[in-house]
Amino acid sequence: MPLALALTLVLAALAVLQLALIFGAPLGRFAWGGQHRVLPVRLRIGSAVSILVYALIAVIAWDRIGAIDVFPPLFAQIAMWVIFAYFVLGILMNAVSRSKPERNLMVPVSIVLTVLSFFIAAGFADLTAAV
Repeated sequence: MPLALALTLVLAALAVLQLALIFGAPLGRFAWGGQHRVLPVRLRIGSAVSILVYALIAVIAWDRIGAIDVFPPLFAQIAMWVIFAYFVLGILMNAVSRSKPERNLMVPVSIVLTVLSFFIAAGFADLTAAV
């Protein structure tokens, strides 16, 4: 359970950032390519969608470790591997961002999410079971 909890907490922190961006906080340099200090409406909508995606990822992770039962087991297993691939892509996309603040923040965050999602996808509820 610690892995899903850690994943959920990181996603919750990202959701707080996205929420701040939605409400016009001048933190745009940390997201969406860092080209806007305050996000335009279309990117604020993207931030809102991101929050929904984070929530879905958390539900899938908790389902995958068996803490909740929302999806069929095979779906949760496959979905978690897709999420892992999504986070791997996130590392690459954030690494090539023109925004240094975004790279400095989001690459490490993406790496953490990737590692956590890998172990959850592999069926570990905590790291003690993986070693």
